[in-house]
Amino acid sequence: MNILMLGWELPPHNSGGLGVACYHMSKALAINGASIDFVVPYTALHPNTDFMRVHAATPVKPLQRYGLGAYDSAAAEYKSLSESDLEDLSSIRGVQKRYVRFVEQHVNRTAPDAIHAHDWLTMEAGMRAKEITGAPLIVHVHATEFDRSGELYGNPIVHEIEYQGLMMADRIIAVSTITKNLIIHRYHIPADKIEVVHNAFDVDSFLGYEYDRRTYRYLESLKAEGYTVVATVTRFTVQKGLTHFLKAAARACEKYDKLVFLLAGDGEQRDELLALSADLGIADKVLFTGFVRGRQWRDAYNVADIFVMSSVSEPFGLTALEAAHHDNALIISRQCGVGEVLGSVFRFDFWDSDLLADQIVAVATSQALKKELTENVKREYARMSWHDVAAKCMSIYQTARVGAAI
Repeated sequence: MNILMLGWELPPHNSGGLGVACYHMSKALAINGASIDFVVPYTALHPNTDFMRVHAATPVKPLQRYGLGAYDSAAAEYKSLSESDLEDLSSIRGVQKRYVRFVEQHVNRTAPDAIHAHDWLTMEAGMRAKEITGAPLIVHVHATEFDRSGELYGNPIVHEIEYQGLMMADRIIAVSTITKNLIIHRYHIPADKIEVVHNAFDVDSFLGYEYDRRTYRYLESLKAEGYTVVATVTRFTVQKGLTHFLKAAARACEKYDKLVFLLAGDGEQRDELLALSADLGIADKVLFTGFVRGRQWRDAYNVADIFVMSSVSEPFGLTALEAAHHDNALIISRQCGVGEVLGSVFRFDFWDSDLLADQIVAVATSQALKKELTENVKREYARMSWHDVAAKCMSIYQTARVGAAI
């Protein structure tokens, strides 16, 4: 089966879990017999992707793409595609218009059996490809504008694109039941059109890596003095609930002094979070790394003892599985979809900083509790497989093709 896969990023040029999920899903689909053309909006090398054909839709470089605000509701422009300039590659809507043009040309040369579009960024291209070829459109929702904007409404143009894409899709894949329910209630899409397919975790992708204690030497010295490292690895956006996390950090430090907090990542909230940590009196307890990838990214998990996911709305949350693999005890908000597949975690409502503080202190002061959480959660994620995800996707493609033919 020939699959046209429309995505916004692939490792090593990813800024979050979307690219990781797309990579492992595509690899498993290829093993299951799919022939994949994967279109990205930038030009770069993608090592270890010989199982599919990766196409660059524009000459934009990955670092230029990062600055377009694809995952920042406030940065996305209030422009329809028709109003956007095809030649303006400094604009996200310009890049998307060029992306659509590339997809049009591609499908006129090679008609796919199914079109698989990831998130709002590629939905317009997916709809156009369906219009040209008649192939079924599968929209894969990793996050909606309601998620990205946190407690805010978000960008109306993005909402409109999502609504149109979800309405035109033959089938919809949601990464969690939380996301499925949001699609039903916010976009009024029939429930029987949506299939929940949870993400998985690829243990083999972490083979051959050795932790470098020099990366976070200061934190290692604190651990030698009995400190517990509490970490999060994420984008610094309102969606991630990091202001609530820092407030919980301050309250936890009032109850137990030997805590230090590692915030690995970057985003539009960075300066706000730096100022907040100072206002809360814990600036000496919070380490901001900036954007990390590769060894520094994995070392952040290794140095940590506790991993916190404080998201206001997190459709899934692959970083929780990555942290669990590195022996982190997990504390996640009840608004995180990964909690649907993991039971050996502490959970809290994203706004409940007092409960989060108590949970951090409880794990930090009990080695027995930490051991129980870390050992049990590993048994849980070991049951998850990208091959199972691929098998479900292949079944969805077949169902969509039958439906489109009727």
